[in-house]
Amino acid sequence: MPGHKILVIEDDAAIRRGIVDVLQFDGFDTFEAADGDIGLEKAVRVGCDLVLLDLVLPGADGLSILREIRATRPTLPVIILTALGAEEDRVRGLRLGADDYVVKPFSVRELLARVRAVLRRSPERPTDVTTARIPGAVVDFNRSEVRFDDDGDRTELSPQETSLLRYLVRNPGRAISREELLARVWRISPNGLPTRTIDMHIARLREKLRDDSSSPGILLTVRGKGYMFSGEMDPSL
Repeated sequence: MPGHKILVIEDDAAIRRGIVDVLQFDGFDTFEAADGDIGLEKAVRVGCDLVLLDLVLPGADGLSILREIRATRPTLPVIILTALGAEEDRVRGLRLGADDYVVKPFSVRELLARVRAVLRRSPERPTDVTTARIPGAVVDFNRSEVRFDDDGDRTELSPQETSLLRYLVRNPGRAISREELLARVWRISPNGLPTRTIDMHIARLREKLRDDSSSPGILLTVRGKGYMFSGEMDPSL
């Protein structure tokens, strides 16, 4: 993992210098930008592997930069650097496609842990997922259906169930919070809908996937964190 190129877009010189020093000490190559316009240019033109992006910047703001990155380099990982309490900005960032966020002030250990986690996920992150293998069946996202191996039965998925399952499948092995699912799948603020909605959709998905709700093996509940897909993507299907 060391040797990856990370772009740090942060206007506070002391914070930027500290981040760069930590990353370089850990073996990463770094680029820097102190304002949004330069940061945006480097993000879309420089061959970096990850962007650490402050939201409040002179010139182009962080959310505008994130929007442009997703339009031009959709699979480039982005971690938002945000001030404590700026919940709405974090939600908007996740909705626009940020991979994670770190709240200032943050520790060196936390920053490096999140950087490594996002970089571990990103090489396998597909731009799209068409199928997923689960025990005894295949999920076909293009047809919004589950095809079972033993009896040939097909179970239809609703559009929202398809989107929710696709998001979980695109992040295998990661516990995803209900708030993130509301922001990234429903595209609304977590304050705009009870998280019970997520639980109900998960319950219906488990039933359609024949995933035992008393001891699920496909859509796992991670106590205190959210839900996680336990399976494999199979693009050859």
